[in-house]
Amino acid sequence: MARETRPLELLSVGDGIFLTVGMIIGALIFKAPSTVAGATSGPLPFLLAWLLGGVISLCGALVYAELSSRHPHTGGEYVFLSEGMGRGVAFLFAWSRMTVIQTGAIAAVAFVFGEHSSAIWAAGAVAVLTLLNLIGTLQTKALQKVMESVLITGLVVFALAAIVIGGAPAAKPAANTSSSFGFAMIFVLLAYGGWNEAAYLAGEVRDARRNMTRILVWGVIAVSALYLVVNLGYLAVLGHAGVRDSKAVAADVMRAIAGGKGAVLLALIVCISVLTTMNAAIFTGARTSWALGRDFRLLRMLGDWRAQGSTPANAVLLQGTITLALVAAGAATPDGFNAMVAYTSPVFWTFMYLIATCLFLTRERGREKPAFLVPWYPHIPFVFCMACLYMLYSSIDYVRNPDYGPKFGWAVGAGLIVMAAGIPLYFWSRQK
Repeated sequence: MARETRPLELLSVGDGIFLTVGMIIGALIFKAPSTVAGATSGPLPFLLAWLLGGVISLCGALVYAELSSRHPHTGGEYVFLSEGMGRGVAFLFAWSRMTVIQTGAIAAVAFVFGEHSSAIWAAGAVAVLTLLNLIGTLQTKALQKVMESVLITGLVVFALAAIVIGGAPAAKPAANTSSSFGFAMIFVLLAYGGWNEAAYLAGEVRDARRNMTRILVWGVIAVSALYLVVNLGYLAVLGHAGVRDSKAVAADVMRAIAGGKGAVLLALIVCISVLTTMNAAIFTGARTSWALGRDFRLLRMLGDWRAQGSTPANAVLLQGTITLALVAAGAATPDGFNAMVAYTSPVFWTFMYLIATCLFLTRERGREKPAFLVPWYPHIPFVFCMACLYMLYSSIDYVRNPDYGPKFGWAVGAGLIVMAAGIPLYFWSRQK
């Protein structure tokens, strides 16, 4: 009888933190601040939104740390939901992640890349990084470390230079806007999005029951500090009104402190950040589909783990194909990035809330004590659950925003419809 091929524990704590930081930091820190500034009344609420995003993400990371300590397996949130709420909910999540959440997020980042090059190059980046992930885990990890080192160094130097040079103009009156703090938080938490992806590394991290806590918590803290410094740099050079009115805030800041050549350098940093985010998302995204394929015979082809390179090859290929289809669909809209935000956000926050409640269910069942327990239980999990519900409401309320709703309301409905399509597929898979 042939021996089953399974994931190898190839990742150290440092590797996990690097991958987690790369999953969070992306091109949205160069794009989202203008939208956030437009939905806040001044520099203090603007910075508060970014600080609050870090706090909410840290609360979520603590919840995920305990869940990962209890279930240190490749598959992450899929495993949490399967253990907490049963196979049906877990199947629906894995289906949604494969068709909406993860693939939509990768496509959204690809459209940010497309602002600095053609859409063909954006699609090409998806294809190349998918092929890299097919080659193997070690090669993917090595590229991630190189890109992240360049990205983090560039961001720190850029932010500190902006703060030191400064030059913010006199404050302007706040523009009339119908946006809200909740609308701002959609984009803040989208920029923080990715910390939860670390849970998918658990089956490949050494001593995962203990080390996943360090990976999740320190990854979120590092990114929160970096985001605050970068946004302080934006404010120091442009002021709140300048950030609000800028169409390319990071490029405008770079021109102000370093001239035209600096803007070219920034474009390179943005491209690296996009590739870093996409590579990390592709790496973790396929792990859910792999876990799904192992549990349901209808999708068993996704459950093959290729020994050469230690990678879920079939799941990686399917994920890349769906992502390219979403890139093509988004290219037909007025703004592919915002279309993908509207498409993914309600589905993402629905399952984020359900995953958070799994911790309460697990505690009630009184199973063995894990290596890590969330401090100040149940307050921190409760705060995170309430934040998820608020963001779910805000992401659906997205359609009422006059600047975005008329253009992208259909995308909100499309994401929910695709998610619901997983329900009959689950019952069909049970018959199979």
